[in-house]
Amino acid sequence: MNVATPCNVLMLYPLFLAESFWSFGESCKLMGVRRPAAPLGLITVAAMLPKDWTVRLIDCNTQPLGDEDFAWADVVFTGGMLPQQADTLRLIELCNAAGKPVVVGGPDPTSSPHVYERADFRVLGEAEGVIDEFIAAWESGARSGVFTAPKFQADVTKTPVPRFDLLKFEDYLYLGVQYSRGCPFTCEFCDIIELYGRVPRTKTVEQMFVELETLYRMGYRGHLDFVDDNFIGNKKSLRQFLPQLAEWQRAHGYPFELSTEASVNLADDPELLELMGAANFFGIFVGIESPDPATLVAMRKKQNTRRNIAESIHKIYAAGMLVTAGFIVGFDSEKVSMAEAMIDFIEEAAIPVAMVGLLYALPNTQLTRRLEREGRLHPGHDLAPTIGADQCTDGINFDTLRPLRDILTDYKRVLEHIYSPAAYAGRVDRLMTLLDRSRQRPELAEGDIRSRVGAMETVHRVVTALPEARGPLWQTFMNCAKRDTSSARIAVQMIAAYAHLGPFSRKVIEAIDGRLAALDDKTVIPTAATLDTTAARHLA
Repeated sequence: MNVATPCNVLMLYPLFLAESFWSFGESCKLMGVRRPAAPLGLITVAAMLPKDWTVRLIDCNTQPLGDEDFAWADVVFTGGMLPQQADTLRLIELCNAAGKPVVVGGPDPTSSPHVYERADFRVLGEAEGVIDEFIAAWESGARSGVFTAPKFQADVTKTPVPRFDLLKFEDYLYLGVQYSRGCPFTCEFCDIIELYGRVPRTKTVEQMFVELETLYRMGYRGHLDFVDDNFIGNKKSLRQFLPQLAEWQRAHGYPFELSTEASVNLADDPELLELMGAANFFGIFVGIESPDPATLVAMRKKQNTRRNIAESIHKIYAAGMLVTAGFIVGFDSEKVSMAEAMIDFIEEAAIPVAMVGLLYALPNTQLTRRLEREGRLHPGHDLAPTIGADQCTDGINFDTLRPLRDILTDYKRVLEHIYSPAAYAGRVDRLMTLLDRSRQRPELAEGDIRSRVGAMETVHRVVTALPEARGPLWQTFMNCAKRDTSSARIAVQMIAAYAHLGPFSRKVIEAIDGRLAALDDKTVIPTAATLDTTAARHLA
């Protein structure tokens, strides 16, 4: 019989090497934090390990990693998403050099396990379904292996409370919790349904309140994000949870201001909107992708064709929740007028924070499999750029049907408009006229990290760093302050976001100019008309 022995586990959260739309570096500096979000996945896995194992967490994005950390560890856990791939591979090599067994897991290793062959252990799929198998193997003396969870079968009602004690709350703009996994839709480009399935599984109400109480008792106050793939994927369960969540918030003095991700059909359900407002939700991320119905049908996002999307967004505003939205440029079915249509929609809907990226065929998606069948997928499509690139600057990892020049030109046009200071400030101003915050708590909870810096100081620091935005942003702030204080507070958050979005959009535009120049250089070569497929792929 094997006797369990204590084990020192070093958990390393890899760097996001590229500055991305979501990094919000300058905005984090304004608030005095290091990163937007904490590593929820690793601290959830940490809670699944034996109680006599000792765990240390180092977020490589917020603190240094030293030789003494490796010396302490018996085993290292790491892994993450595609933008973290390059640093995960670096960490694996550091572990190999230090002679420490390394376990890799998470979304990208699950989607592309072959990329991570240098790791001693690969734990693939949802950890709940396979971690006990790994622990048993480790305690029996195994020092390598591949452990794969059955797909979509993890019982999230058995998922333990994450090890929030491993986090330094002061490093992050917000923390995360998870209520459900999976999404009922079939969007071609999305890997969520490949990783977690189309039948959303939810935790119990009791589980969620244990997690919330844990954070509350630890003294956390502020922005809490439900990281669900689609928060409203299981409406039946949600209708039971939300009224109790609203009551819990009220009884505790509204310690958390909530956000999440949901499909746009949330706007079709006045009851859910009312319940979410009462629970103090202030923000929703919505994947809109394209204003063109034909493109939505082609990408299998038909749920967005059954409504006027701008009106749907306004209904969410009327429930007191601002919308950030995702858009994608580069679909096969796009028309010549795509750029103007996207700009017009973003303006009509009054969405200040619009994440517009180039289409990227993610590993393990319907899109990737189709492009592979059609012979259009680039070699190394599942290898992330090692430095300075994300889907905004390095998207389109396949041969396009539309001329690549047209796609890049349209993309540049969208970014130039929507992140010009005047256009951005104008959308913030219009958003605040549409946002009805009467259901939500008007003020931040005492201890919320976002209250460190006053409204006037925040705006002053942003416009000092970005003098070209001074006039539009100050005018918008003053307009909102005259309406009501709650509106002004949300407007200040949007202005703080522009500290990142303004400069980042200009960096992306510069990178796109570089790609366009590279295309121009190739077109003047006499043999350009006879470029073979490999060369054509290189251009993209």
